[in-house]
Amino acid sequence: MPSYYELYRRGMLGMMLIDALDELILTGRITPQLATQVLQQFDRSMSEALSKHVKAKTTLTGDLRVYRYCDDVWEFIVRNPIFDNGTITANRLKIVACNAKLAGEHT
Repeated sequence: MPSYYELYRRGMLGMMLIDALDELILTGRITPQLATQVLQQFDRSMSEALSKHVKAKTTLTGDLRVYRYCDDVWEFIVRNPIFDNGTITANRLKIVACNAKLAGEHT
């Protein structure tokens, strides 16, 4: 099975899944190996769902404070971001962008 980035594990849904899996392991209901398989499937499913079902685009302006490129992963930190639709507000925004062709199946 190809490997996928583990970025989505740090989101709310991923953290809740990890907490639930930890509890199941601690109570002896599943093995750590099964939990690892579940997390790998979660990584794959999130990547595929976002690439297939999310077609929204936006324009972002703000103060680019930090940008990094390491191991085919870009990281941007923007202060006072402004989106063209005006519905999202924040003081700081972190964007992590990865090469999808490296993460999963060759598409």
